[in-house]
Amino acid sequence: MESYRREGFGFWLVEPKGSTAPAGICGLVKRDALPGVDVGYAFLPPFRSRGYASESASAVMRYARETLGLPRLYAIVNPGNAVSVRVLEKLGMSFERTVRLSGGEPEVKLFAADL
Repeated sequence: MESYRREGFGFWLVEPKGSTAPAGICGLVKRDALPGVDVGYAFLPPFRSRGYASESASAVMRYARETLGLPRLYAIVNPGNAVSVRVLEKLGMSFERTVRLSGGEPEVKLFAADL
């Protein structure tokens, strides 16, 4: 709720069509350690590798471009998460560099796409 109040955006609940069961979340967040807004998603185990990340992140990217007018969008992913890397590449995002979100955290891969 704080993100919606401060930034005007945040995460949405993702549900399978025809169901009210929560599958996961997808949305936008502004992290201090990144150069801009990033798209993020997380799904419960039964809903992984079923296209929910690609479909919901694509809709979020469209919202970021068409409604919010963002020129560029970022995403972070753990280096070993090959599935999420493929999702981001499918969405047209490209690897830029590794970053740390804070001093004690491990490095993550930073992806970006011009909208």
